[in-house]
Formats: sequence, C-alpha cells, structure tokens
Amino acid sequence: MAARNRAVYPSTFGRVWAALDPERLPKAAFPVLPKLRELVPYLSAGALLGDEDRDRVLRGAPDVSAIRHFRSVIAVTGLAFEARIAGGVTVISDGLRTGASLKAEIERGSRGVISFGIAGGLAPHLPPGQWVVASAIVSDRDRHTTDPDWSECLLRALPGAVHATIAGSDTPVADPPAKRALHDRTGAIVVDMESHLAARIAAAHGLPFTACRVIVDPAHRNLPPAALLSLRPDGNPNVAAVLRSVMAQPRQLPDLMRLAVDATIARAALRRGRALLGPALAFPDFRELEMDFAPAPALS
Repeated sequence: MAARNRAVYPSTFGRVWAALDPERLPKAAFPVLPKLRELVPYLSAGALLGDEDRDRVLRGAPDVSAIRHFRSVIAVTGLAFEARIAGGVTVISDGLRTGASLKAEIERGSRGVISFGIAGGLAPHLPPGQWVVASAIVSDRDRHTTDPDWSECLLRALPGAVHATIAGSDTPVADPPAKRALHDRTGAIVVDMESHLAARIAAAHGLPFTACRVIVDPAHRNLPPAALLSLRPDGNPNVAAVLRSVMAQPRQLPDLMRLAVDATIARAALRRGRALLGPALAFPDFRELEMDFAPAPALS
C-alpha cells in the first residue's frame, strides 16, 4: 500500500499545483507547502483500497448462487473507500442520490440493509479505530432500533466493539462543542451522515437493519475547514479543494495532519473488521453459507 501511495503522489501533487495560481497565494501559505506534500497521499485515490482487493472477502466462494445470496445484503456507505472495503455485498454509495439508489436496489430484491464505514466520535475517550455496533439510530426526526440478531452477530465477530446508539445527521458535526451537545442530547456515542437515512428506508420496506461504524475523528478533535471540503459528491477525494483551503488558511494544517493520522488508523480498523465479518457482513440468515467460505485474509 505504501508503494501505491508513493506512485500516485507525484502526479497528484503536480496536477493540483498546475491548477493553482501561485502568484495569488498568500505569503503565509508558502512555508506549509512541504507539509502539503506529506498530506496528499492520505487524500488521494491511491491511498484507498484498490479494486483488486475488493473481492478478497469472496475468495473461496463455493458457487455463483451463494454470491447472489450475499449480494441481497445492501451496505450503505458515504465514501468511495468505504464502498471498496465493503465489497462482496451490494454497495450503495451515491452521495446525494443515496436514498433513491437504496430504494431502487431494495425493489430489485433485498434481505437486509447495513450502514457501514467510518463515523465521528461523540463520547469522550473513544479513540480512532474503535468499532461501534448500533443498538439504535437516532436523528432529529426519528429513532430506529436495529435488528438484534444481526447486531449480535456483528458484536461476536468484532472483538472490542461497543454496542450503543449512533446518531444520524444531515450536516457535518465538526467541532467539540457541537459533538458534546449532540452526545448530551441523544446519548449517541458516534455520528455519521448515512445511518439515519438507511434505517428509515429499511424500516419503510420492513427489512432488517443495523449499522457498524469505526471512529475516525474522536470527540475532542476539531474538523478543520479543509476536511469539510475534502470530498466530491460521489465520495471520492477532492484533493485540489483541500490544498486550496490549506493555502488560504495555513493555520489549519496541524489539525488536518492529525486528522489524516486518525483516518489512517480508522481505515486499517475498517479493513481488518471487514475481513472478520464474512462475505455477507455477518447477516445471520447466511451463516451456514458463510461457513463454506475460506477464511478471509486481513486487508492490509
């Protein structure tokens, strides 16, 4: 993975730099340029799990019919790298069209829906890389209890996972005071921007639903402005927007670098956990089929 980052980094930085106008940069931006070179690999597509790794969780599949069963589980993610890691099952990661895409996929035939990926920490002292399996999803509009059997299967598969409420938000929860307020108001220990939507649609269709998320930014971490610009609508990294933001506000770079380290920890935990969950993301109705599969290697 490190070699892939190095291969992508020069061309990525070069393309972004060519798109910028150095003559219009504030003088304060120039001292941070060397640090930006360190940051780019964390943000570029080369730092994400490659397509060639996506099917590792299906290695050893007994037959095509079993794979069709696993595809009837739908994983809802917000980011491109989460979708790549989810693999094996049907993945919905469609930005602003996630709700419509999920409804359309359910109408084709589905056995269950799971929200999968990373989340922001709300409860104090929970570190990056901590797995959380949802007992319920709460938002400003509603509250949905998760499927107990599926959640129990996730908890058995993920050592050290916490079973607690996950908050869903339509907007980023970016600073410690906002995180603390949401935690106090809802009792949720993490927040993401997809689980409440997925839970609502699954409930409307009478499907089992659960969520499992890995903490990326802990409760005390402030999300700098560049982090809120870091994604395109399709969930892929917007490197140019990040670099422009940092050059305009260089003082945010230390926070952004710390967040990049947190993200590396979270991605590694997500990959390890995905390998433990089996092809159908621990969906209980498919446990006998999953036993026919060879153990999935850890994704590194």
